[in-house]
Parts: sequence; C-alpha cells; structure tokens
Amino acid sequence: MLALGCVIALAGCGGSDKSTSGTTTSSTKSTQNTAPAGTIEALWQKLGGEPVAIVPGTTDYGPGKNRVSFLVVNSKSQLIESPTARVWISRGLRQKPFEETTATLVPIGVPGGATADAQNIYVATVNTPKAGKYWLLAQPVNARYPIQALGDLTVGKHTKAPSVGDKAIPSRNPTLKPGVKPSTITTAEPPDTLLLKTTVAAALAAKKPFVVTFATPEFCQSRTCGPVVQVVQSVAKQSKGSGVDFIHIEIYKDNDPSKGTNQWVDQWRLPSEPFTFVVDRTGVIRQRFEGAFSAGELQQAVGKIAGS
Repeated sequence: MLALGCVIALAGCGGSDKSTSGTTTSSTKSTQNTAPAGTIEALWQKLGGEPVAIVPGTTDYGPGKNRVSFLVVNSKSQLIESPTARVWISRGLRQKPFEETTATLVPIGVPGGATADAQNIYVATVNTPKAGKYWLLAQPVNARYPIQALGDLTVGKHTKAPSVGDKAIPSRNPTLKPGVKPSTITTAEPPDTLLLKTTVAAALAAKKPFVVTFATPEFCQSRTCGPVVQVVQSVAKQSKGSGVDFIHIEIYKDNDPSKGTNQWVDQWRLPSEPFTFVVDRTGVIRQRFEGAFSAGELQQAVGKIAGS
C-alpha cells in the first residue's frame, strides 16, 4: 500500500513496490562530492536547501504522460508545503534533466471530512517516454525552509492497473438492495449510499459515463481512503443531473483484511489502494487517480466525460 500513512514518522517511507525513493538520501550523499556538473544529482546537492528523499504518493507508471503525486518532508518529519514546486526529470541519477515542469499543491479530502496524515499533496504530470527508471527532483518554490527532494520512478512496459485509453472491466460489484445492510458492502461511516446504487457492468451496458473508486475507509493502510471516498461522494452530489454514475467498491473479501483482496480488485489488477477511474460512455478510461486527489481534479475529469 502507499506510503502516505507513515510520512510524519519517517520521510523516507516507500510504496509497496519497494521503490528506492525511500533510500535515495543515504545512497546519494556518499557520492555528493563527485556528482558530474549539470546532472540531477548535482542539482539536488547544490540548490541551496536541505537535500531529502521524496515521499511518493503514486508508484504505478507506464510509458507516456503520468500523474505523479508526492510529499516533501524535512529531516525533522515536517511537511514542507508551498503552492507550487519546480520539478526536474532525468533518465539517470548522473544524467542531465530532459524535462522541467511544475507540481501544484492540492488539498486531500473535503472540509470537515475524514483526514489523512497529510492535508495536501503535490501533483505533477511528467513525461516518461519509455519503460525504465527515471529520477525526479522537486523543489518547493519560496518555501519557508529551503529544501529539495529526490526520488526515482520505475516505469513498466504497461501499468499494472488499467490505464488511460484501456477499456473498463465489467465488474458486477455489490449494490444496495432491499434487505441489504449498507454496512455489509461499505466500510464508510456514515455509509456512502449514493455510491452503492449500480455496478460497473450495468453502467457499461447502459453506455453511461461513470466514476469508480476502489477504497476501504475503515482498513486503508495509508489513511487516504476515507478522504478519497468523501471526495467522490462530494463530486457525485455536485454532478446530479449530469448523467454520470458514481460507484464505490471495497477492497477486501467480506470487508475482512485477513481474507485478502476481493474479486473486483483482482479483476482490475490493482497494486495498491485507493484507485479511482473516470470512464466515458464508450467504456474507455479517460482519467485515473492512484492514491489521493483533490475534488477539483475529479470535477475537471468528470466535466470531460459528462458530455461525451
């Protein structure tokens, strides 16, 4: 599962794929006197702030454009947050960056709702043309405490979970029916009944655009699932009359972590949770969110499929 649940305790926690992002600091500092000029390693060392490791919020990447989320935490386990951060991408630790972009700090969850260990997260769109390892360097702009964070991205030949452009999988997930207690199909409290009315298979058959989120608010290891489900529910309420369905699917068999993941999670090949997909009326995935995201990001994605 993702690392956001441990960011306060340890800045270098990594994702479930055991990315080396969590060990970047120790492995790189040993060579800081010999980093070739102009490389991303040299830039990390010489920007003038504290050099630390990125705390990743996403780990499942494929060739092309990827949504990347992350936190920046200093050596005292303090979150460093600025409205934006400069981001550089390279193909190797000792190679020059081939791209520079901007990450934006976005809020997690909804006002007054469930909270994660972090209230905001940086989000950037980066270009990774082919499979392999990439390095990402982030520097929060005008931060009170100057800092720069370095980490690696492992890009597979294809994402593990379905990606943008793939067809959605026609899952027949549980829904509310007469005599069925909401607590048997959702761990959200109070139950998110607005998201339990239809199945993915039914939405596909009806050629309706939809949003499906896979998350377990009660058992989520990263503590981002409750906020994610509440964001989806909030956008669902705002989108009434748009023709877009909104669906929540839990993660574990019988909502019991000891029984492992359920058939719907396995169908979608999810390597972590929460995961959210935005699907148009033709059944094609148009956006996906691994981990936490803001209501604004989801609203924008829903706006694009509502009239599709």
